[in-house]
Amino acid sequence: MTQVDPLPGLVGFAVALRAAGVACGQERVQAYLAAVDLLDLADVSQVYWAGRLTLCAEPDDLPRYDSAFHAWFTGDTPRAPRPTRDPRPKRGNIAALMASSAGEGDDAVHVDRLASAAEVLRHRDISGLTAAERAHLREMIDLLRPEPPQRSTVRWRPDRRGRVDERRTLRMMRATGGEPMRIARKRRSHKPRRVVLLIDVSGSMTPYADALLRFAHAVARRAPTEVFTLGTRLTRLTRQLRQRDPELALTAAARAVPDFAGGTRLGETLRAFLDRWGQRGVARQAVVVLFSDGWERGDPSLLGAQTARLSRLAHRVFWVNPHAGSPVYEPVQSGIAVALPHVDRLLAGHSVATLDLLLREVRRA
Repeated sequence: MTQVDPLPGLVGFAVALRAAGVACGQERVQAYLAAVDLLDLADVSQVYWAGRLTLCAEPDDLPRYDSAFHAWFTGDTPRAPRPTRDPRPKRGNIAALMASSAGEGDDAVHVDRLASAAEVLRHRDISGLTAAERAHLREMIDLLRPEPPQRSTVRWRPDRRGRVDERRTLRMMRATGGEPMRIARKRRSHKPRRVVLLIDVSGSMTPYADALLRFAHAVARRAPTEVFTLGTRLTRLTRQLRQRDPELALTAAARAVPDFAGGTRLGETLRAFLDRWGQRGVARQAVVVLFSDGWERGDPSLLGAQTARLSRLAHRVFWVNPHAGSPVYEPVQSGIAVALPHVDRLLAGHSVATLDLLLREVRRA
């Protein structure tokens, strides 16, 4: 009997639930998988209540959850729940339902440690994944919810805390005959800081290029982001990656990049980026993330000079090297050795977990 992995069906349900308007982030999805792991998958009622208790955050989420659950697991037309009746779905064979949602038919599912398997996959090196694991990887990248870093503006806004707003305080005193009944306060308003992603698509980065472009698509759709690829030439992919559908976005990006899996001239392409885009405002006070393994076929001194120039323009510069996650890694490659003194942090980018850590570093920047 063929064992069917229910993880695609469960993660796919979380993606569909988010599309229906329920704000279930990665932490809620992990809690959902951990809860399902402790239940009987043959009891659809248990799976229903595990999702309802972990994925829903407010009362408005409940009708959306019921509709999405019925549509995903039973194939019924979504319908609003009746308030006078118990919204629990009928008992049935959840194994066959999840198998059909994953595209494989079977009458039983035997799975051990769903949440543990998902967590292991989050820490696996992207370059060593199988085709099935890469399909899971795409779904996990879609679950990432980037939050852009914030920067202060010149404008002020009222706030309960902060410095005293003299003008508003005096205006309120006029209404009370000169008595300071309440002290008005203010603080600087904030706006999202631009994020710039520079992705090396040379031959040595080919095993990671697809996942990094999908990661860039997830960031570009939710934050003010500019995306460029570096190889033997510079290519801007911001417009292509702003499409909602990830497959259409990746297809358009692949057509736009003429030097995919080619050579590496990081110094020349970085100089082209700074001359054409960075110096004119794209990199100014932005958080710049450069994805590369550091192999440079051109002049390393040129890369060092351009990285120093970039650090003077940007607010923060992060270098993400997929090999930096290895405990025996040392930054001795010609490119990264000269650029490292001008980089704020060197991070690993070989797994979903390290990409999630990168998002936290960007947010804190």
